[in-house]
Amino acid sequence: MSALGLVPWTVVLGVTLPSDYRVHAWRTTWVGFDILLFTALGTTAILGMRRHRAVVIPALAAAVLLVCDAWFDVSLEFGTPDVWVSAALALFVELPMAAFLVQRTHVLLRLQWTPQQTVDTTERDARERSARP
Repeated sequence: MSALGLVPWTVVLGVTLPSDYRVHAWRTTWVGFDILLFTALGTTAILGMRRHRAVVIPALAAAVLLVCDAWFDVSLEFGTPDVWVSAALALFVELPMAAFLVQRTHVLLRLQWTPQQTVDTTERDARERSARP
């Protein structure tokens, strides 16, 4: 339901926002964003080295932040010569890293959420076969 509510809001923004705008806190915005990204990637690395299953949370957050970073870098440089550097970084660094994190998270979630019934049934069947005369 929330997704449907975004449709009219997105249309309103598309019609009413200016195409050019001077930002007063540009440095604060980008430094803050990069601190969030650094924190997510750092937490992912630490929890990954410890093989802690909570690694999926910062890994997914980092993946989302990397996709957002790629989007903003390219879209904000659109129409300038720097768009090519931003596009190259997005295509060869940020988006592949995000895809890697999502893929690894998917694998970890599949491993963590193996249905217990299947494991218990297999173990029980093996015990019953070995207990038979």
